[in-house]
Amino acid sequence: MKKLINSPETVLDDALSGMAAAHPGLRVDTEARVITRASGTRPGKVAVVSGGGSGHEPLHGGFVGAGMLAAACPGEVFTSPVPDQIVAAARAADAGAGVLFVVKNYTGDVLNFQVAAELAEDDGIRVETVLVDDDVAVRDSTHTAGRRGTGATLFVEKIAGALAEQGADLAAVAKAARAVNGASRSFAVALTSCTTPAAGRPGFELPDDEIEVGVGIHGEPGRRREKMRPAREIVATALDAVLEDQPLAAGDETLVLVNGLGGTPLIELYVVYKEVADALAERGVRIARRLVGNYVTSLDMAGVSLTLCRTDTDMLALWDAPVDTPALHWG
Repeated sequence: MKKLINSPETVLDDALSGMAAAHPGLRVDTEARVITRASGTRPGKVAVVSGGGSGHEPLHGGFVGAGMLAAACPGEVFTSPVPDQIVAAARAADAGAGVLFVVKNYTGDVLNFQVAAELAEDDGIRVETVLVDDDVAVRDSTHTAGRRGTGATLFVEKIAGALAEQGADLAAVAKAARAVNGASRSFAVALTSCTTPAAGRPGFELPDDEIEVGVGIHGEPGRRREKMRPAREIVATALDAVLEDQPLAAGDETLVLVNGLGGTPLIELYVVYKEVADALAERGVRIARRLVGNYVTSLDMAGVSLTLCRTDTDMLALWDAPVDTPALHWG
């Protein structure tokens, strides 16, 4: 294992210290392991809070800032944050209008955020929870009941965060977040495994001439192993899986995320985007907005995930609303 770390035991604490030094617009509590906006949450505004295991950066801490998350709580690598940590994030972010928890559908995350919601409500903090379950590759696994939560988390956090910034109440922000999740589907393909610092070796063996089709962001198995193929054919497999579960008709508009899994060069992601754009154009589907890059990663895994979200005018307006975070910035 070759990694730019001091020791496997200190990776998260060292990374959080580095994040604090790099981004003065954030307040990073390295002891509680909670990331909030340095300016705090505006009084009377809904706070959108998320979190999960580390190793998926910039998710979630990189999306804390104006127009997106009020707070994030990173767990150890590929491990859910604990309830006390999540409650600390809710307390730090709450400004009197309630807190929306955005939770990826993994068993540990679901259980810990559920406990945290109960504890927060005991403290007088109103909590709504939105579950992200966009991955169509598998239904039920050793890590989840139902579909896994992956790339659509970014869409949910951005659009919910924008609506909260406009002053919408907790019920409205939660409704919008659920609508985004319901309109989104994802599928990922891995070219290599990933190596967690604690394990020091790849999470699974993948021969040089094979790919894992439908992989999870923690290295969970997908639908099958296949021989390596040209990008055009890999994109066709992913796109067919997404559209089979969430059809898009000619004239529909969509948000597209071509997401690197941590070890994929940007030049390859642009090759993938070109194939996605061509394939959707052939179907008469318009790409209203797009992101290409590393946003929901899996440490050093080489590969790509594709996320599509059927969109409308209201959703696009929220997507276009100003955002100022370490990983997303426009407007």
